Amino acid sequence: MSATTVLFDLDDTLYPYPPCKRAGIDEARATARELGYDFDRAAFEAFYQSGRREVKRELSGTAATHERFLYFKRALEEHTGEPRAGDALALGEAFWSAYVAEMELFPGVEETLTRLKAEGIDVAIVTNLTTRIQLAKVDRLGLEGHIDLLLTSEETGREKPGSVMFTLALSRLESRPSEAVMVGDDVEADVVGANAVGLETVLFNADPDEPLEGRREPDHRIDAFEELMEVVL
Repeated sequence: MSATTVLFDLDDTLYPYPPCKRAGIDEARATARELGYDFDRAAFEAFYQSGRREVKRELSGTAATHERFLYFKRALEEHTGEPRAGDALALGEAFWSAYVAEMELFPGVEETLTRLKAEGIDVAIVTNLTTRIQLAKVDRLGLEGHIDLLLTSEETGREKPGSVMFTLALSRLESRPSEAVMVGDDVEADVVGANAVGLETVLFNADPDEPLEGRREPDHRIDAFEELMEVVL
């Protein structure tokens, strides 16, 4: 399609999310045990999910809905009946430190981003979550030299599929929707949201067992990151 701009989701699109989450949970549990909490794996998972549910229920649609510091804060309040601010901070730091340390790009990502830049194509990351955490991820993955813009939902006040996540990125890059492609792993957030404002969409690393019938089909679906160049050029 000869695009001038490519927007990328970050989490589970440029790197695999599950091993990072697992590393974060394991380190947070180890830290909890050091702090005197007697959690086995199952008990800690239930503890974590209790805080997550509360945050998702109260803050759905905001960047904070993904913030593990909040998950642990709420879980500790429920578990102990006390604020336990220091413990919440320790668990959140343990989670994110181990998570970021585990991160590695999917095969083909660095090479593809290098080719996009060589072709004069603007590259942006548009991602849900808080800015500090996403900055740490971009730095860990060595993406700074490959992108022209990082835009988080904390900056816009709206999560994908909200239109501002796409339109503001395009505005800052002085690009039109008809010239842009959105690449992501989430049909609702990345495909539905981007198609709604006129971007062409590419679905990558989506759950192969997730049915798309009755939902907005992506314009393209790729199985390897290198295949993106065939769509963009």
